Amino acid sequence: MITEAMLWSSIAIIVMAGCYNSTLFVLSRRRIRHARGPRAERLYVFLLACLNEEKVLAESLARITSLPAGNFMALVIDDASDDRTADIARSAAHSSSNRVRLLQRRLPDARKGKGAALNAGIRHLRESGLLREHDPADVIVCVVDADGRLDPHVVQAVDPYFDDPRTGATQIGVRMYNRHKGMLARLQDMEFVIYGDIFQSARRYFGSVGMGGNGQFMRLSALDSLMDESGRGPWSDSLTEDLDLGVRLIARGWTNHHCTTAAVSQQAVLDVKRLVRQRSRWFQGHLQSAGLVPLILREVPTRAAVDLLYHLSSPVLILLTSLLPLSFLVATGGTVVGSVQAGHPLFSPLWIIGPYVLSFTAAYAYGWVYSRRERGLGLVRSVLLSHVFVFYGYIWFAAGWWGLWRMLTGKQTWLKTART
Repeated sequence: MITEAMLWSSIAIIVMAGCYNSTLFVLSRRRIRHARGPRAERLYVFLLACLNEEKVLAESLARITSLPAGNFMALVIDDASDDRTADIARSAAHSSSNRVRLLQRRLPDARKGKGAALNAGIRHLRESGLLREHDPADVIVCVVDADGRLDPHVVQAVDPYFDDPRTGATQIGVRMYNRHKGMLARLQDMEFVIYGDIFQSARRYFGSVGMGGNGQFMRLSALDSLMDESGRGPWSDSLTEDLDLGVRLIARGWTNHHCTTAAVSQQAVLDVKRLVRQRSRWFQGHLQSAGLVPLILREVPTRAAVDLLYHLSSPVLILLTSLLPLSFLVATGGTVVGSVQAGHPLFSPLWIIGPYVLSFTAAYAYGWVYSRRERGLGLVRSVLLSHVFVFYGYIWFAAGWWGLWRMLTGKQTWLKTART
């Protein structure tokens, strides 16, 4: 009885998620019009929080300094690295006419998480006077990971969103620049394309677009509205500080957007163990974000609040769904024994059709969406890949239980993803 209850509960969760995902897919196909206001010349500030990033930083800075934009700068926040990260930043500053600047943090103040490093970066910009002549409403801060490679037209793509004075932040798409390096890298690229082109695009209609930590553009005046009385800074200490920031901006009355016409490319993880390690940190951060629920219930409009609460419940849903394979096997075993005892056939087509419909229906929509981004792959290959993508999603089961264990045992250390 317990096993059957687990089985039907898991199936109910999958059906509920399928209905929700289908709704988002339909909404994501609709166009949205943006309110336009007076065009202002804006200063773009790119923040790169770096800890031992000598392998990837030079290329990212080269991409930023070559952007065809008028008024911008990059601030490298060296979080007490013990490699050549700071030297690379100095070299870029020397060759880019002060487009690149360096902030070096020292222990014991450094290495306290990405949020703390970004807060230090904003504080440094203010104290150095670099922003003194600029209206905070016309300063756009962009967080870029050290391995992030921005599309050349990214400023031109994002800038119109900030014509609307209500826009607090705009998230661009995320791709994997090494997606050709094997199946695991390709599946990560598909994951981010699906998340951006379906989930984030649909959430524009709910008012619940989230921030992704890499390629997130924010109005400085919106960040200022998140400052607490101690002046600590807009970013929290959560392991998913980007999720926290996006929710808190919405709660403050700002509008978050998702831009589908530009992307930042980052490095896919090429090792399964390191990928699960990375996702366990994300999972643990989502669990920590349960503390945002009272704020959402109190400050966020109903439609956006419902979607955000569902999004924050995803860790619990993942853990429950992870029990489905086990409960299915046990329930199937019981059915086989019962069939033998009753003299019924051992095999039924429903044993294949049912699980396939539950598990792979979304694969066709995912494959179609991905084929529109990777036209060289083709629709048929994209659909076949999306079937593999369904099994790839099982890494969240391992990451989820690992993240839960870390949280229950009080481990809050930053599981940094190593670069290659």
